[in-house]
Amino acid sequence: MTNSKLFDYVPVVEIDEYDAEWQAKREAVEIAGRETMLVELIEELVGKRPLSSKKYSRTMQKYVNNGLPWLSKSQVLQAYQELCEAGFMDFDPEVRVALQTKPVRSHSGVTVVTVLTKPYPCPGKCVFCPTDVRMPKSYLHDEPGAQRAERYKFDPFDQTAGRIRALEQIGHPADKIELIILGGTWSSYRRDYQEWFIKRCFDAMNGVEAETLPEAQEINRHSQRRNVGLVVETRQDHVDPDELRWFRYLGVTKVQVGIQSVDERVLALNNRGHDVQATRDAFRLLRLAGFKIHGHWMPNLLGATVESDVADYGRLWSDPSFKPDELKLYPTMLLENAELYEYWQRGEYKPYEEEEVIDVLVRCKVQTPPYVRLTRIIRDIPTTNVVEGFKKANLRQMAQQRMAKQGLKCQCIRCREVKRQRLTIDDLRLTIETYETDGTTEHFLSFVTAEDHIAGFLRLSFPDRDQELPLPELENHAMIREVHVYGPAVAIGDESQGEAQHIGLGTQLVERAKEMARAAGYDHIAVISAIGTREYYAKHGFAVTGLYMTASL
Repeated sequence: MTNSKLFDYVPVVEIDEYDAEWQAKREAVEIAGRETMLVELIEELVGKRPLSSKKYSRTMQKYVNNGLPWLSKSQVLQAYQELCEAGFMDFDPEVRVALQTKPVRSHSGVTVVTVLTKPYPCPGKCVFCPTDVRMPKSYLHDEPGAQRAERYKFDPFDQTAGRIRALEQIGHPADKIELIILGGTWSSYRRDYQEWFIKRCFDAMNGVEAETLPEAQEINRHSQRRNVGLVVETRQDHVDPDELRWFRYLGVTKVQVGIQSVDERVLALNNRGHDVQATRDAFRLLRLAGFKIHGHWMPNLLGATVESDVADYGRLWSDPSFKPDELKLYPTMLLENAELYEYWQRGEYKPYEEEEVIDVLVRCKVQTPPYVRLTRIIRDIPTTNVVEGFKKANLRQMAQQRMAKQGLKCQCIRCREVKRQRLTIDDLRLTIETYETDGTTEHFLSFVTAEDHIAGFLRLSFPDRDQELPLPELENHAMIREVHVYGPAVAIGDESQGEAQHIGLGTQLVERAKEMARAAGYDHIAVISAIGTREYYAKHGFAVTGLYMTASL
């Protein structure tokens, strides 16, 4: 194992996050006498929380008029760090929180780092999927994440380390990282590439190079930057017990699956390559193995209508075979480099207009159960690529505005997160929502405020007694599939200053899950722990036993 600092390997190419003019501006700032002005600027900005763009601009302009160069938030954060190191200010984590750029990136309790695999053939032949030879299947070279990956030549280490650096520069703590690996169908890549790719991501988080993936995982258990979730995306017709066992070896905790539709006719028309039963089977196996299930669903596919889409979405929740934990709603985008474009040219396909898309999204959001998180409402594809149909990227906002006018409310997790709300344990009550799937009984335990905002939750799964388990070692085990506490990400070891994290919500949820499993007659309880959360669960009586952490009841 070779010791090295995290960013020794990182080329300075994070153009969209890192201002190349910082060096020149820093030299101007370092002129004698500017330190006092910078201290005053930072203190004034922190005193204006919550710091809107308008407040920031007005305050910054005042100091520019007095001779200070215009600084972005990331540059002010850099100046603050240097002032602390030079002894002009005492370090206070609240300053970092106050000056964060894009606070949404860590107010869900963790910092998300997304990386992309290299271009590689996909087994799917879906008519709606774009083809760009520079990218993995379904991705375009001008998507923000794809641009970053291409600049780093799809190197997993450089992508991970560069993203961490960029996020820290704009004020986000990166000690609890959810790593999301995107790009085509993960299961279609060679396994030696998969293992190398993930090891290099762990090397970047750890700041040291390991010889093997298991060694990198062991280092990460105590690393400054820990992996608290590992996500891959695959097709349902690739999910079987052997693949699940491989996922667990890699450290995967969540799997994204393209549902697209649960209408057999629509799947066939779009050349999806599998039937609805394949989705049912994959979801049952994933759930029985403890994985979190993140589905993708697409309205406006070839052969669909507004009414059929609304009905199709309803089947995701009425049919016990589906019921994903998270969902991305991806309205179909008509792109010139997708086969669907030819159908449109022949007059066999018509994309929804903006009003139709909003109508579908509103009618779908109101059907969403409270145990589901709607992660995204639109692909991150620049709408300049869209040939015809809706061309606005803020569909979630437009749908929410329409719902507000109609007096409707979405009860999905994302719409109810506490975000940056200050609270104490006395502000919360525990609720339990129970629902059935085709292989388990699911219990969604959540701490909520009087206004029904979610501060933390736990997904507890009781496998049906007559179910054949894909991984036999889980026999007579209840399963904790997820524990998540919301609010601004609080660094490992730090005390809460009113944030939901680190006030004991996770402990209470885990203990309640144990009580429920014991009462239901289970001998053991397992948790699908990420590598970086093993120390947390060890404190609650869990120990690594093979692919999971388990505790005796």
